[in-house]
Amino acid sequence: MTFDNSTTALVLTDPQNDFLSPDGATWELVGNSVRENNTVEHIDQLLAAAKTAGYMVFISPHYYFPQDHQWEFGGTLEKKMHEIGMFDRPGPLSLEGFEGSGADWLEQYKPYIQDGKTVLCSPHKVYGPEQNDLVLQLRKRGISKVILAGMSANLCIESHLRELLEQGFDVTVVADATAAAQHPELGDGYAAALTNFNYIAGAVITTDEAITSF
Repeated sequence: MTFDNSTTALVLTDPQNDFLSPDGATWELVGNSVRENNTVEHIDQLLAAAKTAGYMVFISPHYYFPQDHQWEFGGTLEKKMHEIGMFDRPGPLSLEGFEGSGADWLEQYKPYIQDGKTVLCSPHKVYGPEQNDLVLQLRKRGISKVILAGMSANLCIESHLRELLEQGFDVTVVADATAAAQHPELGDGYAAALTNFNYIAGAVITTDEAITSF
């Protein structure tokens, strides 16, 4: 596991209020996992360390616009996100009501994300990056290794991991800088994701290990 700031980047999925704030739309499902993993603080530490060490940071966000709610089918959690208005914005060309909304960045991350250097990708629409420009943005900057963190473990993180691997990237997952829903019927999303991370990723590390490697 070796990183350098010319070929390695930090990729964060969905560092947004609806996942990471106690006021967010999914906190009832993900809150315990976020607290157990100290996810909010670990993402903050990754951002600070990456910026200090001169690593590029890419954000793959999740937004839903009014036309997206006209979809005719979806998976269990996908349908739930539409029902609760998760990541909602009034349109792709409008930031009306964005500040402080569930779709907005967690406030403590804004100094890093809005520093004019972070690459803000177009939104992914279900879980993976197939529909946004993350891969293009990474390729255009000569990035071949990805340190992956953010929300949520068994959905967007795992989907990004799988697609980035298929696209030829060497992907390391920071296991304590993510979290997932815990549901009495659907199960523990974080435990399921961690099993797959260990099977699939190039490496699975802690935040402390990532910071030491920057």
